[in-house]
Amino acid sequence: MSRPPFEVADIVRRHGDRVLVKHRAWVTGAHRRVFRAISQCRTAALGGHRDRCEQCAHLAVSYNSCRDRHCPKCLTAARNAWVAAREQELLPVGYVHVVFTMPEPLARLALVNKRVVYDLLFQAAADTLRQVAANPKQLGADVGGLMVLHTWGQRLQHHPHVHCVVPMGGLSTDGTRWSHARPRFFLPIPVLRKLFRGKLVAGLRNACRDSRLDFPSTLAPLKPETAFGAFLRSLYRQTWVVYAKPPFGSPAHVLQYLARYTHRVAISNHRLIDVTADTVSFRWKDYRHGSQIRTLTLDARTTRHRTVTSILAVSAVRGAHAHRRTADRTTALPRHAPRCRPS
Repeated sequence: MSRPPFEVADIVRRHGDRVLVKHRAWVTGAHRRVFRAISQCRTAALGGHRDRCEQCAHLAVSYNSCRDRHCPKCLTAARNAWVAAREQELLPVGYVHVVFTMPEPLARLALVNKRVVYDLLFQAAADTLRQVAANPKQLGADVGGLMVLHTWGQRLQHHPHVHCVVPMGGLSTDGTRWSHARPRFFLPIPVLRKLFRGKLVAGLRNACRDSRLDFPSTLAPLKPETAFGAFLRSLYRQTWVVYAKPPFGSPAHVLQYLARYTHRVAISNHRLIDVTADTVSFRWKDYRHGSQIRTLTLDARTTRHRTVTSILAVSAVRGAHAHRRTADRTTALPRHAPRCRPS
């Protein structure tokens, strides 16, 4: 692959200082280190080494990488290591891809309550899958899987959603056998959508009652309990998107697919078309219209805002979760499906 003409580092160098100043109220030392690492990656600032050809004695200088997990140029090695570590955890069955998305009004609340709201998003999605799958009329089994949070969309807008990669089946309730799902059907989407909505709204209500949510600035009117209750009721009139993609072809395909989500920043260098002092242009995929490739140009102010809410916010929320039932309680498991070979 050829070297891209522009990089995320160019955006950071041009607009990074203004981002840090404008958002200094919540920017942390970790955010500043990410900015510094991206801007200095593979430059003389990090040092380097000289390579000499044994045949022609030609000398070439190679600068060191920052190795930061948010840097688009330093993700390949980490992705390969992650894939290798996960290869032993896949089951020899088909997998299905399920996505849970929260509506836009709730996304605004999540932006200032990342740890609380995103944890509730994970928990609601996991509990929804487990409860519906445990129904004897559906799968009648205990399921596990991989869950990865995304907080941005193709246009770098704040768009929190969870990607779930789940085996097409699960352990029977007595834990003695594998229950296979139907070949082209996993779980009913309307049921998943309704249950997910109820669980997430209930979790938010409890979080507000326990004073675990912050309501700064424009969200201040929601702070009274009555106002927040009205806000939660309004969420039932919003569109809650839950959908499932067809099963993957093989377990190896699952790993390669998921690695793109666990080791990727908001925008790759190869999507950038032009970076100037006033604008940034990049390619994006329009999933609503047949995944057509389109071009979007943002002014510098909008670019800085979307950069800070998509690229930097990853450090606080990136992660993967899986859950399964143990006795009568729910416990967190490592990032893999239950260790059981289906019969």
